[in-house]
Amino acid sequence: MFRTVLIANRGEIALRVARACRELGIRTVAVHSTADRHSAVVRFADEAVHIGPPPPRQSYLCAAAVLEAARRCGADAVHPGYGFLSEDPDFAEACAAEGIVLVGPPPEVMAKLGDKGSARAIMKAAGLPLLPGSLDPLGPEEAHALADRIGYPVIVKAVAGGGGRGMQVVTRSADFPEVHRRTSATAQMLFGDGRVYVERYLRSARHVEIQILCDAYGNAIHLGERDCSVQRRHQKLVEETPSPGLPAGLAERMGAAAVAGARAVGYVGAGTFEFLVDPDGGFHFMEVNCRIQVEHPVTEMVTGVDLVQQQLRVAAGERLGLTQDDIRPRGVAVECRLNAEDPERDFAPTPGVVEEFVAPSGPFVRVDTHAHPGYRVPPNYDSLLAKLVVWAPDRDAAIARMLRALDETRVTGPRIATTRDFLRRVVDHPLFRAAEHDTALVDRLLGAEAVAADR
Repeated sequence: MFRTVLIANRGEIALRVARACRELGIRTVAVHSTADRHSAVVRFADEAVHIGPPPPRQSYLCAAAVLEAARRCGADAVHPGYGFLSEDPDFAEACAAEGIVLVGPPPEVMAKLGDKGSARAIMKAAGLPLLPGSLDPLGPEEAHALADRIGYPVIVKAVAGGGGRGMQVVTRSADFPEVHRRTSATAQMLFGDGRVYVERYLRSARHVEIQILCDAYGNAIHLGERDCSVQRRHQKLVEETPSPGLPAGLAERMGAAAVAGARAVGYVGAGTFEFLVDPDGGFHFMEVNCRIQVEHPVTEMVTGVDLVQQQLRVAAGERLGLTQDDIRPRGVAVECRLNAEDPERDFAPTPGVVEEFVAPSGPFVRVDTHAHPGYRVPPNYDSLLAKLVVWAPDRDAAIARMLRALDETRVTGPRIATTRDFLRRVVDHPLFRAAEHDTALVDRLLGAEAVAADR
């Protein structure tokens, strides 16, 4: 096992990784920007290293600064969390060149799966079903011709995209050239890679993902599915497991497909295969996330498996100590992402000082957070404040427990607004309660509220 792990991230996920390391007896080093010098993980870790000013490209996204910190503190591994450098194959290669283990899949696997076109081609060869679309990036004219053949709506996606960014839906042929140009420009700005591809867009679909774990010795398992259909602008807001209302046997088939895909590419570590499920019960591969997911706690709650500790063990060269028969999910878990955003102002971020922070508690309630009274929400990063996670024996009880947890949550400050009340409306929505929701639920809810406000 590792002696020292440097945590190349911030916020709740950095603290989550630090806690997993502490339980394994691993020394931890937290890196931080100037804006995060008083953060929770800085106080919790065994050592902290300042790596730059608040802008991410000068701190958390600066591979040279992170590697220098790892060298200085004698780290033998880096855990990248999610976001930032977590899926950067160049950073993975740089770590390897320094003799430092990056907790994640090998650089060559990360590169293949980070390129969405390459990933689609590999998974098609492995037998996973895909939506109609391109396997390779296309120029504007070729892409437009393909979109016309597929039929609208289509979605234009960045080859190097992720996290719900770098994609846009097109509903009319006349709009395609401008959307293609704009998406390519956005992809270049966000990811340094302007290549895009096209695939059919499903208007009414469920977004279901499969958690996998693989070691370097060919052992691979899945830990069930998560439903991530409650989204706004492709950003997940509510996640749950198991996915409600799926046809019998579909989750098992998706799990088997994810394991087959992982083996086909030589995956090592924790990862997530993302699928779209159409109204007829067909499922379609979208992408692989080569990291721990924001929503991993719901899987932990129903399986009892610490995914971060498993990541660390596999990265340290241990064999996977679990078989597929060991994974026996029990009950239902739901997670809500509490963000410092104002739903009344189109979800604008609300940085500022938190004066009061009251987290929910009680039986089977978990809160992953880095926030506390006096915490200053910086304007430079993601606005996630906390993840509220509940478990119950059945879905109705889990929804009731989540509503209670949201009611108990209190975050105040002179400029602070949160998504708490909006999340409550989502979880209490009749379509969500009946498990008849899809990726359009939030748009429907916002549309209904806009109509009501105009009356």
